[in-house]
Amino acid sequence: MLMQQRLGLRLSQRPVLTQSLRQLVKLLALNKLDLKTEINQELSENPILEISEESGDDPEEYDESSETGSDETDDKLSGEVSEDPFREIDLGSFFDDYLDSGPRAPADEIVERPSFETFLAEPLTLVNHLEWQLSMSHGSETVLAAAEAVLGNLNEDGYLTASLEEIRETAGVSAEDVQKAVELVQTFDPLGVAARDLQECLLIQLRECETEDGMATTIVKDFLNELENKEFEAIAHKTGRSLDEVERGVELIRTLDPRPGQRYAASESRLVEPDVYFVKSANGFRVVLDEEDLPELRLNRSYRRLLDRRNASKEVRNYVRERYHSALQLLRNIEQRRQTIRSVCESIVRRQRDFLSNGMEYLRPMMIKDVAEEIGVHPSTVSRAVANKYGHTEHGIYELRFFFSEAVQGPAGASMPLMLLKLKVKKMIEQEDLTHPLTDDCISKVLSQNGISVTRRTVAKYRGDMNIPSTHHRRKKRVVS
Repeated sequence: MLMQQRLGLRLSQRPVLTQSLRQLVKLLALNKLDLKTEINQELSENPILEISEESGDDPEEYDESSETGSDETDDKLSGEVSEDPFREIDLGSFFDDYLDSGPRAPADEIVERPSFETFLAEPLTLVNHLEWQLSMSHGSETVLAAAEAVLGNLNEDGYLTASLEEIRETAGVSAEDVQKAVELVQTFDPLGVAARDLQECLLIQLRECETEDGMATTIVKDFLNELENKEFEAIAHKTGRSLDEVERGVELIRTLDPRPGQRYAASESRLVEPDVYFVKSANGFRVVLDEEDLPELRLNRSYRRLLDRRNASKEVRNYVRERYHSALQLLRNIEQRRQTIRSVCESIVRRQRDFLSNGMEYLRPMMIKDVAEEIGVHPSTVSRAVANKYGHTEHGIYELRFFFSEAVQGPAGASMPLMLLKLKVKKMIEQEDLTHPLTDDCISKVLSQNGISVTRRTVAKYRGDMNIPSTHHRRKKRVVS
């Protein structure tokens, strides 16, 4: 089949993300500490900006339209700056259309695009990394279901802590499917995960890097005790290989990772400082943004005279005009960021008033798209407004994303947050008799008696999400005195 090249034109309208809007999108996703760093960076780069010692200066009075002796270009620029940059473009439309590579679908076809709330940045865990690989893997539904159960039973080192029989019961599949699932996960990165012991972990890695002589594999299979005691000559004598071959095999083994999951288990220390305070008052709760130690900016008046053509050259006036434009843009975007975060938090107060008053048991389901519709912005704007930011309540400090949770069927047909359901499962396990721990099926039945319809497989998934071991590994033998 011959390929033909054609040259053609296609007209399309595509929104443009202006420099002002790019800055606003960036500022909106910053927390208080990062915003302070960004402001200090701008202060060092833009001489027009300075820190105000006292409030009262209105940035708008410095609009370029008030220049004396300015030319037509200055008037045009003034008109551009007076517009609200945040309303120049729909963030959602931009991201939907920016990567468009072909004709659009028919107008009457509705395509549900993935929500931007799923793209929020967060630390990559071992399970997240493996789930991503599993989502791109091929296999029967039963094998993939068993693979999910395998991922839910990995410890921080990446080892499989449940028996194949327990996984079979959890996933409700055949033993053959479980074996295929384990073999599938063992092909994922990092190599060595889903191993039952150290020997299997090392052998999985050696499949990819073993030399032709197979000495390293032989040592791991048959001579782990000798390897641990560094009895290299004994290994050489028993295998009939030279000492050099044995030492080369040992060197290869030393390059392997006995705990492959640990590279995703390292936690970074983070300085957390509330960006918002939910303060109780006589009329309910008030939203107070913590901006006490943020620099209060204003425009430097002394540069105004350089915009007069009688006092400076055209190059100098153009530079000062550009810096004024940049400074005004920053001030307006900071204010827009403030108003957006305030609007989102006020919506949280209206929807989570019971939680703010009474605590965790009163948390209600709340979706990002619902808040976005209420305050009249795109869901991606809400996602950025709550990302990496924390709120102070009477019950503790919570990340603003904590308040957003999907709904599941609760008692009497009412909805309840998924987070509360997980906490119920965790509480039941914490109160169990360790000599007779609750099975996933038993937990499912207890929840069903309380009006919460959850399958055994779903309970196992939630338990895995919370890193709670299986029934077998929670059981403790009764000590007979």
